[in-house]
Amino acid sequence: MSLMALTAPLVVQVVRTGVANIASVLAGLRRLGAEPALTEDPQTVATATAVVLPGVGAFGAGMERLRASELVTVLRERVAAGRPTLAVCLGLQLLCERSEESPGVEGLGVLPAIVRRFPATVRVPQLGWNEVLPQAEGGLLERGFAYFANSYRLDSAPEGWGWARSEHGGPFVAALERGAVLACQFHPELSGPWGAALLGRWLARAGDAR
Repeated sequence: MSLMALTAPLVVQVVRTGVANIASVLAGLRRLGAEPALTEDPQTVATATAVVLPGVGAFGAGMERLRASELVTVLRERVAAGRPTLAVCLGLQLLCERSEESPGVEGLGVLPAIVRRFPATVRVPQLGWNEVLPQAEGGLLERGFAYFANSYRLDSAPEGWGWARSEHGGPFVAALERGAVLACQFHPELSGPWGAALLGRWLARAGDAR
């Protein structure tokens, strides 16, 4: 199903994390015909058809805001249930157990993984375009180039998730997908037509769920 076929715009709840580049996410969703709304209300996040967890900033600050808003449990349950959820950049990292960026801070723990800093042999942060290579066909992820802005990454994909890789100081996880859950280390909203097409596929899947 395409968004054009929906009888009403798909409302997408965008979590107000306090560390995100919200404007570009909202603009990217609007360009595709969705109706984004900002929220930090647990009940709204729990019941929404589609949710975006964006993030640009520090792991510790992001988790502090999610805890203050009482969003930790509802986000865990939402992703575990496979309900339409998109995590972007830091949003992907927040799904993990912890990060080297913020020692002692627990993440959402949806992904049994630790976020690690890129090696000192490459430029950090990684800023710019990099190739995204899906490990299988038929999912949301397709081969193309995306815009990244990150100093930390996952170096392997958790079991049970489809994934795509990129290379920067060795292979790392560019994106993960499982059903209607998509987590991107890159910024699809800043990744030109390729990123817009990926967002469109995710929105269409969320629309089907609706």
